[in-house]
Amino acid sequence: MINLELTRRNAPLRILCLGAHSDDIEIGCGGTVLKLVREHPSVEIDWVVFSAAGARKKEALAGAEAFQKGAARRNVVLKSFRDGFFPYMGGEIKDYFEQLKKKVHPDVIFTHGRSDLHQDHRLISELTWNTFRDHLILEYEIPKYDGDLGTPNVYVPLDPATVKAKIRHILARFPSQAGNGWFTEGTFRAILRLRGIESNASSGFAEGFCGHKLILS
Repeated sequence: MINLELTRRNAPLRILCLGAHSDDIEIGCGGTVLKLVREHPSVEIDWVVFSAAGARKKEALAGAEAFQKGAARRNVVLKSFRDGFFPYMGGEIKDYFEQLKKKVHPDVIFTHGRSDLHQDHRLISELTWNTFRDHLILEYEIPKYDGDLGTPNVYVPLDPATVKAKIRHILARFPSQAGNGWFTEGTFRAILRLRGIESNASSGFAEGFCGHKLILS
């Protein structure tokens, strides 16, 4: 299998991370972000969380800081759209996307999956595709009760140290979620191990994404 790398010649790699809620980006693509920051210290990251209010705002800031530490440029935007009601606020959220595309010019975008059964996640994915039509978009996955995990076709292998760091940061930065039965080290390690098996990662661990459109040249 040929390994493809996210790189730019003579220019920093620019990343846009989109998450509906405070811990979505960290859970979905946190390991990949940690890896890219380590391997590309000139990386530039725009990080947008659409629902981060009250205690969740503090958690969102802590998560963004932990996962982007070491990046050359970091821009964190926290919005306060009502959790669970994104489809009913679609016009306002779309307006923000229209503003966003004028400000950022990413090489790769990490966002929610279009088949995600959580209504907030699904809307963010739909608007990502509607707004950014000439970009590499990778959809990450969130394990949850709905059982909507799909079949990824893009994998990022993670070494054991990155796996450990990802899980440690998530558990430490989002204490409000500790009471949820799924919010455990076992859950996060299991999904990384499963994707590692599927991709035959030498470390045994990987994050999986859906890349619906890829151009090879």
